[in-house]
Amino acid sequence: MSTTDQPYKGFNPYKMDPKFRVSIPPAWRPVAGESLFLMFGKEHELPVVKVLSQAAYNDKVERIQASDKSPREKDKFLGRLAMLSREATLNDQGKLLVPKDLSEPAGILAESDVVLAGRGNFFQIWSKANFATVLDRESGEELDDDLGIF
Repeated sequence: MSTTDQPYKGFNPYKMDPKFRVSIPPAWRPVAGESLFLMFGKEHELPVVKVLSQAAYNDKVERIQASDKSPREKDKFLGRLAMLSREATLNDQGKLLVPKDLSEPAGILAESDVVLAGRGNFFQIWSKANFATVLDRESGEELDDDLGIF
């Protein structure tokens, strides 16, 4: 993956369906037969579900393998990544199932409002309330923008 490759941009409001599925924007859908990887995480101390493409997952594996860590440390990182990642695919309608045990700790309930937020080479699924907090923090003036991008 190129360092300038950022397929996931912007943010979009969506709604979880009763079976914990969410529609993925057509531009963000993987090519047929390619998997996505779900990971629970935290951003700004708030819980979120991260969604990695196959390329983003492979990039993490390659970064671990190319690191200067010992073989034992690399095995621990690779094992942790594998354990914390859940392989998923979209159904024929372009919906992604986000299992309850990942959704609920992130504050995402069935039939609730969520936000899909692009993060360059991956995207996140947020509860509406938590995303409002994150958006406020990331667009606020306290953001250190010494590059002059924002």
